[in-house]
Amino acid sequence: MKPKIEICLQWLLMCCCTFVHGDRTIGAIFDDGTFLMEAAFSVAVTAASEGQENPFEAKVIRTSPGDLLEAEQAMCSLLENHIFGVFGPKTKGLIDHIQSIADVLELPQILTEPVETQNRNWSAVNLYPNHIAYSQVFADIVEMKGWEEFTIIYESSELLPYLGNVLGIEDLIAGDHILINVVQLPDGDDFRNELKTIKASGSLNYILDCSLKNLPLFLEQAQQVGIMSDDHSYIIMNPDFQTIDIDPYKHGGSNITGIRLFDPTLETITTFITSLNEKVKELSEEEIEDAVGENGLTLDLALIYDAVTLYTTALNAVGITEGANVTCEDSESWEVGSSLMNYVRTVEIDGLTGLVKFDEEGFRSDFEVDILEVMAHGLEKVGSWTGEDGYTETRTFIPPVEPEGSESMKGKHFIVLTALSAPYGMLKESSKTLEGNDRYEGFGIELIDELGKMNGFNYTFDIQEDGVYGSYNAKTGRWTGMMEKIMDGRADFAITDLTITAARQKAVDFTSPFMNLGITILYKKPTKQPPDLFSFISPFSLEVWGWLAGAFVGVSALLFVLGRMAPEEWQNPYPCIEEPETLDNQFTLANSFWFTLGSVLTQGSEIAPIAVSTRTAGSVWWFFTLIMVSSYTANLAAFLTVESKFYAIKSIQDLANNPYGVTYGAKAGGATFSFFKESDNLLYQKMYEYMDSHPELQTKTNDEGLERVKSDDENYAFLMESTSIEYMAERNCDIAQVGGLLDSKGYGIAMKKNSPYRQPMSESILQLQEQGVLTRMKDKWWKEKRGGGACADDDAGSGDAQPLVLANVGGVFIVLAAGSAMAVVCAFMEMLVDVWTISHKQKVSFRDELMAELRFIFSFSGDVKPVRHRESTGSGSGGSKGSKGSKKEEEERADDVESLKEEEIEEERDPSPTPRSEHSHHTCHSRRMSNVLQIAKSRKYSRGNL
Repeated sequence: MKPKIEICLQWLLMCCCTFVHGDRTIGAIFDDGTFLMEAAFSVAVTAASEGQENPFEAKVIRTSPGDLLEAEQAMCSLLENHIFGVFGPKTKGLIDHIQSIADVLELPQILTEPVETQNRNWSAVNLYPNHIAYSQVFADIVEMKGWEEFTIIYESSELLPYLGNVLGIEDLIAGDHILINVVQLPDGDDFRNELKTIKASGSLNYILDCSLKNLPLFLEQAQQVGIMSDDHSYIIMNPDFQTIDIDPYKHGGSNITGIRLFDPTLETITTFITSLNEKVKELSEEEIEDAVGENGLTLDLALIYDAVTLYTTALNAVGITEGANVTCEDSESWEVGSSLMNYVRTVEIDGLTGLVKFDEEGFRSDFEVDILEVMAHGLEKVGSWTGEDGYTETRTFIPPVEPEGSESMKGKHFIVLTALSAPYGMLKESSKTLEGNDRYEGFGIELIDELGKMNGFNYTFDIQEDGVYGSYNAKTGRWTGMMEKIMDGRADFAITDLTITAARQKAVDFTSPFMNLGITILYKKPTKQPPDLFSFISPFSLEVWGWLAGAFVGVSALLFVLGRMAPEEWQNPYPCIEEPETLDNQFTLANSFWFTLGSVLTQGSEIAPIAVSTRTAGSVWWFFTLIMVSSYTANLAAFLTVESKFYAIKSIQDLANNPYGVTYGAKAGGATFSFFKESDNLLYQKMYEYMDSHPELQTKTNDEGLERVKSDDENYAFLMESTSIEYMAERNCDIAQVGGLLDSKGYGIAMKKNSPYRQPMSESILQLQEQGVLTRMKDKWWKEKRGGGACADDDAGSGDAQPLVLANVGGVFIVLAAGSAMAVVCAFMEMLVDVWTISHKQKVSFRDELMAELRFIFSFSGDVKPVRHRESTGSGSGGSKGSKGSKKEEEERADDVESLKEEEIEEERDPSPTPRSEHSHHTCHSRRMSNVLQIAKSRKYSRGNL
């Protein structure tokens, strides 16, 4: 066989096309829905190309899981790139379809999946261990353990070929009678019914073959059903068993055995994991969820690396430099494909998964695996298996030692003492009459039920009627309440919100805490303060307002000075007169203040700076007002919409100082009261002395403390455990926890001193914590049951803008009203001054003149006001007779006015006079009117006569 292959290869090397420098493309089709396989393939191709003059190139197409048409299109697309071979896909149906295409085209296909057969197997090579040899591994383990009965639990029929030698184990061990049960797991994620059936069968040994996804779920449900105790043993067939979290099963007592094809602590494996994670980050733009940890490398990723290494090694050895020039449409095949595939089967490499080589049929039958067992410290290698030597044990098999306490609990019945304290123990709400344990529900009730299932014991609840948990009475020398019953043996366990304290720990034993907490304050929710009437002033501090006012006055004065200094600001008041006798300046003191005020209020004014200096000052002022107004507007929204809250107390220091007369107390005789009593903290001692001197502030129960906190007749704060406050705050929206925790402690299950049950109960509680069961139970009884979650969104905003009420903007209306009133007062004062001036000048009655003015104002008869008093314009000093003027002067005045009107009419006919501008035209017209008035005045005509 081999001489023929060598002849063919020599012929191929002679007939091969000329050497072409360029990338050699290797294709891959992956349909697993993650980036991990693509990343592993790319890392392997990159490693194989290192130091190569003609490097390899990875061409990967990711398809939808199980999509036959999409996989075929991907195959055809890869062929257009003249690939040297194809890797994948992963799904069995797609593998067969792609393999049929590769077979026709004589294109090598490299697989890494557990496929028991290879159709027309010359075209494909599979690096996954052969199913016959793989099943022999577990048959040898069963033989080593000496099982006389076991149950095979498998997930799908595709895995049955990997159980072949296990099912025929009786023939392998000389016909010894072995009882074998076979159970298939249902679809979905609930296997409890099948597990209960297995438990009822009495079988204690199990061989489990399921996917990595369902493996932790199966083991968890096996614990819940009760088939993972000291009597039960498991053999896990999944080669990725080492990647799951085994912490929940280390202390359960079950013997759990698994295998691995590589040691995750090897340097080559850790280097590959690092490169793999870096490649995943390059491929995925989203948050990386596919990254693997040091022990999270699965077999398929290691196999794809070994497959690329094997195939590229063969390509380099043969020296083929051109890929397959075939397509899906042509019937031609790659002339060197079959010879290349035959050569690949002769190559041997030392890969991540050990020695990779193939038997005469092209299967990987000779491989090595490590045998692992779950120990208290983690996974431990206890043996190995090879195809040549079989199972070799590296240590003597030692059956697990059964803990005395755990064994002594099985099948026993215990009295569990509890108290009706929500949510730890409550009477169940039901319309039917309930008896026994069915009468109760709550966190503590459910916890005992879980512990009973895990440790195999039965129980009956007993209620502490007076609700006293127990404290030491120095006078009598005895304990009270629950503690007394536990010490006297009248109850085996006590569970409620029972705090583990040093004094109680001396009297009884406690399990590991099932809940951690601390003392804090229960008080009314802070009240919302009404909005400030003048909240629109709040965006700026008083200091900023002061500086803003100073800047306003300073810039106004600066503009006034600059206006007088700048020559450009002195303008000709009569544009029609080229050489006027006087110049006007628009920046009077009043106008300067008006200009800056208009800028602050973003309204502008009719005044526009002309000189460079005034424009510079104006521009800087505008920039200043832009920033100030923008800052004010941005900050104003928060002050108008956010409601501040009034906190009477925010911490334990506030409560101790008591600034608002808040009274406080704790449950009488409880652990909280004892904490303050025994504390050496000066602040806490002060609070203890206050509570001890006011026994009326102490309560019998926590519920009584809650009612006093909620009462409107009493300003009361209650000191209690944080978990109880959380429960109350979920149902009473008017109370809340105030401040942080004063201490750190836990609730535990009490039992008699030196009890043999403490260790197994503590281990079970730790398992429940690690599995997240206790967290789910707390969410259930705190936030879901009995009205929980009612206040979850009490303080949360809806996300929509809230409308402003009148109280938010009331101050603005007051400013508007005050400003309007001030304007009215100013107008009235101006009118009074004018009336007084006229009455004094014209020698008329002030009252009559005022009444006449008011009658005209409130008559609303139009916007034309007649002049009631005309000035005398006689030639002399002015008598009453001379006030009428001569007839000649009247005629001259009339001629002047008529001439002015004619000129105005002429200008209206020609609205675009030249060469003057329109502005100058109107200015000149107004100036002519002024000149006429001046002429009229010089002729001693009054404004009223005109």
